[in-house]
Amino acid sequence: MAQQSILDSRDEIKKLDLSNVLGSVEKLPDQIEDAWNATKQIKVPPAYKQVKQIVVSGMGGSALGAKVIRTLYKSSLKVPFEVINHYELPAYVGSDTLVVLSSYSGTTEETLASAEDAKKRGAKLAVICAGGKLAEFAKKEECPAYIIDPKYNPSNQPRMAIGYSVFGQLGLFHAMGLIELGDDDVAKVVALLRTNAKNLVPESVDHNTAKFLAYAAVDKMLVLISAEHLEGAAHAFNNQLNENAKNLTAEALIPELNHHYLESLSSPKHMKDSVLFFFIDSGLYHPRVQARFPITLDVVEKNGFHGEMIRAVAKTKLEQVWEIIQLGAYTNFYLAMLNGINPAPIPWVDYFKEQLAKVK
Repeated sequence: MAQQSILDSRDEIKKLDLSNVLGSVEKLPDQIEDAWNATKQIKVPPAYKQVKQIVVSGMGGSALGAKVIRTLYKSSLKVPFEVINHYELPAYVGSDTLVVLSSYSGTTEETLASAEDAKKRGAKLAVICAGGKLAEFAKKEECPAYIIDPKYNPSNQPRMAIGYSVFGQLGLFHAMGLIELGDDDVAKVVALLRTNAKNLVPESVDHNTAKFLAYAAVDKMLVLISAEHLEGAAHAFNNQLNENAKNLTAEALIPELNHHYLESLSSPKHMKDSVLFFFIDSGLYHPRVQARFPITLDVVEKNGFHGEMIRAVAKTKLEQVWEIIQLGAYTNFYLAMLNGINPAPIPWVDYFKEQLAKVK
C-alpha cells in the first residue's frame, strides 16, 4: 500500500520530486497557450515563405517537438521536413532551406555546430531556445527567434518544455504559410488537456489511466508501438520514460514491424515477464493500420508477453497527439515515483557529457 499511496499524495510526491517536474506536467496547456501567443509577435521575412525544405536541428528533449510536428503534418506539409540529431546538415541544405535550431539550454554542441554550418551555406535561419549561445547567435544574425520564457516549466528540464517547443515551431511555420492552424484549433487542444487532467492528477484515485499504466510498468522494459500521426507523440512518451522514470524502453512502428519484428518474439525466453508492450491506437489511423493493432497484440500475447492497449479518443489528429503526450507525461512521472527516484536529474547523461568534454 505504501507504493500505491505515494501517487495519491502531493506531500509524499514532493519528497521525491525536488525540482517540481509534476508542476511542468500540469502546466502543459499553459505552455501551449504561451508559445502560440508569443510567436504571433515574431516577424518572418517574406523570403522565408519561399523555402523548399525544412530542417530542424536538435537533440534529446529539444528535438521532441520537431518529431511530433513531422509525423503529425507529414500528409499536409508541402515541403520536405527532416529532423537532424547530429553535427552535420544534409548536403542539400542551402539558400532555399529553412534550418530551425532548437536547443532549450542554447548550449547544445551539435546544434551550435549546425548553426554555423547553416550560416555558411546561406540557409534561412530560425531559433528556438531559452537563452545561452544560441540566443546570442539569433541576435547577431537577426533571424526569427522564439526565446522561451520558461515560467510554465518550473522543473526547467528541456524534455518538459514540449508545449513550448511544438507550438513555438508551429507558430513560426504558420506565419510562413507552411501549415494551417488557427486560434480555435489551439484553444481546443488547451481545453482538452485541462479537462483530461482532472482524471490524471494525483487527487484522481479511481479510473486514473496514468497511474494504472505506471503500476503495470514497474520493473518492466517497455516497448511502445504506434503509427502515423502518433509516432512523434509516442517518441515523446518514450523519451520521458527514459529521462524521468529512468526506464529502459524501445519503440516500433506499425505497419513496418509486422514485416520483421514479430519473428523476434521467440527469444530470449527469460525476458517474457520483464517486458510490457504499450500499443498506442487510434480510430483516425488508416483502416488497414487499425486492423493491424489487435492482431499484433494477439501475436505478442501468444508469444508469452503482456500488452496494454492505449487508445486515443480525441476528435482530431492534433488533439490526439496532445492527449497521448499528456498521458505519457503523467505516466512516466508516476513511474518515477514508484521507482523511488527524483525524475529531474539525468546523472548518466551528465557524466557522459563530462567525459566527452575531456576528449579533444
